[in-house]
Amino acid sequence: MGSGPPLVLVNGYAATKDDWDPTFLDSLGSFASVLCPDNAGVGDSPATATLSVASMAEDVLALMDARGIASAPVAGWSMGGFVAQVMAARAPERVEALVLLSTDGGGPGAVRSTDEVAAALVDHGGTPRDRATRLLGLLFPPSLATGIDAQFGDVVAAARAALDPDVLTAQERAMDAWHAERSDGRLASIACPVLVAAGSEDVVIPPENAALLAAALPGASEPTVFEGGGHAFMAQEPARLAQLIEEFRYGVAPQT
Repeated sequence: MGSGPPLVLVNGYAATKDDWDPTFLDSLGSFASVLCPDNAGVGDSPATATLSVASMAEDVLALMDARGIASAPVAGWSMGGFVAQVMAARAPERVEALVLLSTDGGGPGAVRSTDEVAAALVDHGGTPRDRATRLLGLLFPPSLATGIDAQFGDVVAAARAALDPDVLTAQERAMDAWHAERSDGRLASIACPVLVAAGSEDVVIPPENAALLAAALPGASEPTVFEGGGHAFMAQEPARLAQLIEEFRYGVAPQT
């Protein structure tokens, strides 16, 4: 979607390409042709026998091959940021730049959410509507979550109901492995330009991780923190984030 040079956008845990904020996609599409892959087992992508962050990275690279994309900037949100980092480390010639949103660098040094938040994120109990309310309460600050749930909760519930619990469990194991493995060598090997951004109110992947990532990645500058932003801050300020990405990648200053 969109027009211009390619931009790959990798979504996070339990999310499909249809879950991206439409205003964010439209804003990106004003300067880039956006490719939004589904991770294995969700959306339009078939499940695989095994699932890991590395296998998801290989899947995205294979899709780029199929679309004739030799290289592109890669943006990843949350777990998608894990995938994007592995792509850049393992296939640096394919990743022109990284945009890391609401994510962490992995390893034991990453700042984790509270036990309560971590349990709520992977809680598959209750009805799909219950799960939607729980999820939106994690993605957005309390001041916004109730209104967003009232407006979009039924849509989110339908999307959650379509997910395979076995695939979600496999994604959860992949994320656990990500945080168990040392990450310093991988991070130091990523030489491309990197934009790191986070929401100040993110309870899923605390924003302290943005500074840790920026310090560990040779090509990163100071992270951008969106004040009042939750884990899904791109849905709160979609146009501003898209402008930031455009300025970072193409040197086009945001309009004021």
